[in-house]
Amino acid sequence: MKKLYHCIIVDDEPTAREILMNYIEKIDSLKLIAECKNAIEAFTVLNSEPVDLIFLDINMPEITGLSFAKSLKKNQKVIFTTAYREYAVDGFDLQAVDYILKPISLERFVQAINKFLGLQIPLQNDQEVPSDDTSDFIFVRSDRKMVKIDFNSIHYIESLNDYIKIYTETGTIVTRETISNIEAKLPANKFLRIHRSYIVSLQNIVSYTNEFVEVTNKALPISRSYRKQVIDYLSSI
Repeated sequence: MKKLYHCIIVDDEPTAREILMNYIEKIDSLKLIAECKNAIEAFTVLNSEPVDLIFLDINMPEITGLSFAKSLKKNQKVIFTTAYREYAVDGFDLQAVDYILKPISLERFVQAINKFLGLQIPLQNDQEVPSDDTSDFIFVRSDRKMVKIDFNSIHYIESLNDYIKIYTETGTIVTRETISNIEAKLPANKFLRIHRSYIVSLQNIVSYTNEFVEVTNKALPISRSYRKQVIDYLSSI
């Protein structure tokens, strides 16, 4: 039987709560047990109900989302939802599952939920973390046909608004897709988002600094909002 994860929404904006409620209803493994207008209401729920996941706005009156998150138990996971990009570093410092900028699309929401669900898989002995994908390739539409791309052949991916360029060992493939959508299809243990416009292949990283990642003789910028998580991740491998 599939495990059901209890979640709550904490946001002072009614519209934001409604959007999240609609998205949560589409996910079979999530059960919404409360929507709260502020941290005080959320504390009341947490003291009476078991909660696995909290969708938490940051910029709230009285008690901010960041302050509230510091009081949570380790088994209570947080996905921050906010309109302010500058809070991203603070959010990841608190070990949040993800940090989603408003307005939140369903596509981006599902990506965050997949990250959360991936954290719930227990490891036994020397068992490796399962890859997000069972195959070693994806198909993308390009030039009116579906083109197969091996993950190992990808050097990096660049976003051009509604299009992306996939730079591979054999050439460049252009497809009409958002970078967030393609990111959700890639195995997290092989690729890393470093900028709103760039995803890099970990195996093809030649060097990096606090500002750039060099991939096959190409220096790609690390954006300020991704810098903390990128440097921390690269330093740990």
